[in-house]
Amino acid sequence: MILSLDTTAEFASIALSECDRVVEEVLLHSPDGFGHVLFPQVAQLLARHDARVEDVGCFAAASGPGSFTGVRVGLTAVKGLAFAMGKRVAPVSNLQALAWFGSAPLRATLLDARRGEIYGAVYNAQLNLVLEETVIKFQDWLKLLPVGEIEFISTDFAPFRSFVDARIPIVTAPRALAGAIGQIAWKRFLAGETCDPAAVDANYVRRSDAELFWKDAK
Repeated sequence: MILSLDTTAEFASIALSECDRVVEEVLLHSPDGFGHVLFPQVAQLLARHDARVEDVGCFAAASGPGSFTGVRVGLTAVKGLAFAMGKRVAPVSNLQALAWFGSAPLRATLLDARRGEIYGAVYNAQLNLVLEETVIKFQDWLKLLPVGEIEFISTDFAPFRSFVDARIPIVTAPRALAGAIGQIAWKRFLAGETCDPAAVDANYVRRSDAELFWKDAK
């Protein structure tokens, strides 16, 4: 079993998978954050399928980019569970999880980074990086995209539609990414590419406001 979490945005999700099959995925919404609701929701999910946390073979979480606090909540949760159970962890980029929903040879995935910028990356059909993850203005990112059969994947592409050739396919991914994260984690588990909990780190892509302020003040 794979237990996967995503708490990086306004809407979070949790999922339970058995090998390459998502057993159940739950979309969560908590304006006050997810730290106080996450473990009760996980417990309910496991109970619905007569499973225990000891039955989970690997824990997975969205590693970012996204809300700095949200990223930390999900990663801290899976690191704690994995450490307690003596299991491995698979941190998965949200941008790679978006690519799971694509079908083109090249999959340009993006998330709103606010401040007039996006988090963006390009993956191939094997979900390997073709263009590194970055935070950038959308129009500038367009100039960097590789030539080829490409599609855009986002949970909300409406703000960017007017900048893109109408012939290029657009895929609207669901808000719940935990199921896709679990499926990617299963492939990594089979390939022996999971991590010790202590080695897991966040994938912020952009530094926090505090870090930016500290650098500017030097």
